[in-house]
Amino acid sequence: MDELIKSVAARAGISEEQAKKAVQSVVEFLKAKFPAIGGQLEGLIQGGGGGLGDIAGKIGGMLGGGKG
Repeated sequence: MDELIKSVAARAGISEEQAKKAVQSVVEFLKAKFPAIGGQLEGLIQGGGGGLGDIAGKIGGMLGGGKG
């Protein structure tokens, strides 16, 4: 997650502490809105590689989209 925080800080021109709060807020928001992907999202952010394609597919399905 440190890499993501540093990237957000650099791109937004804010401190790493501010970026950390922003990233945590977004993660909590996504976990609340899409509980089915919460575990995968957490694993992906922590570096576990939860599978971005799987997450994108689930979000698309929840929003009415389909793969293929």
